[in-house]
Amino acid sequence: MKSDTYPSPGATTPEPPSYAAGASSMSDDQPASSPAPSAPGPDAITFERIRERAYELWERNHRPEGFEIEFWLLAERELRKERERRKANDGSTAPEPPSQ
Repeated sequence: MKSDTYPSPGATTPEPPSYAAGASSMSDDQPASSPAPSAPGPDAITFERIRERAYELWERNHRPEGFEIEFWLLAERELRKERERRKANDGSTAPEPPSQ
């Protein structure tokens, strides 16, 4: 049985909706202003990166059905740990002060 749970990594997917905090408390006479989207930093874990990692994990595990959330969360966790490891390595490569 074929499962189309995850789109292929090259496919484009719509971004998840963003919900403005406190939007329900805004009155009708105030215009809704949204901040300009900023470019993600090099360490940002984007929706696309998580999706690609979740797809890789799903494929590596023989494409089981019904584990979408588990693979998504595992992908997020792996990407966060990789980012933390990179930051720790960047900090440890800094020259150490001479000890006396």
